[in-house]
Amino acid sequence: MSADGSPVAVISGGTTGIGLATAFRLLKAGHRVAVFSHGAASVATAGGALVKAFGPERSIARQVDLREPAALTRFFAEVADIFDDPGILVCNAGISPKGPNGPLNISDLALEEWNDVLTVNLTGAMLCCQAVLPAMKKKGYGRVILVGSLAGRTRPRIAGPSYVASKAALSGLSRVLVSQYGSYGITSNVVAPGRILTPLTGCPESKTNIDALSRIPAGRLGDPDDVAAVIAFLASEDAGFVNGAIIDVNGGEFAPS
Repeated sequence: MSADGSPVAVISGGTTGIGLATAFRLLKAGHRVAVFSHGAASVATAGGALVKAFGPERSIARQVDLREPAALTRFFAEVADIFDDPGILVCNAGISPKGPNGPLNISDLALEEWNDVLTVNLTGAMLCCQAVLPAMKKKGYGRVILVGSLAGRTRPRIAGPSYVASKAALSGLSRVLVSQYGSYGITSNVVAPGRILTPLTGCPESKTNIDALSRIPAGRLGDPDDVAAVIAFLASEDAGFVNGAIIDVNGGEFAPS
């Protein structure tokens, strides 16, 4: 818990897009927040923005690569030392490689790319969970939010096979957490964004985004704060009876039965 009793939050991929919007949301809600990403430039920019808005005593930003478990372990130890053991974990980090003509056909997919994407998008989330669950269990409280994707929920149109598989697998990881940790006051849920305007999706005027817009009943592409608002609710005490859910945030592009 932070000094005021609010859980400390950690956000992977927290320096741009959905992750950064979530950081602002959780800081506004009174939490202390630690964000990390592998990009030095985005870490510096986001860290400066968060400190300017909320002060150095409430936020930290670090460069950490999910491909390096030892670095991840050091980061979580630092968070516990500066703040406290996290009570909220948002696994938002993800990579989505593309070929020169868009997503690669599975027949052309290199094993190295497959392994790299799963290492970051899936194994990285699992390692983050391993880092926070013991303390959450001890305290009898925790919120784990895994950021999936529309591509992991229905037939993919844009994403490649490695990204799709990694994001679909997060729902299985969430079910494991519900089964093994739900009785300890820890919830686990998946948020599955549709086409959201972030650095990963490019400019709104790209052909890919224009085509996506034509499929969205809401008539617009998503904003990172659309997703951050849902994550912030799932991270709150009010969401204590929401466990094992997959919440789609896609403007109606995909509406499961």
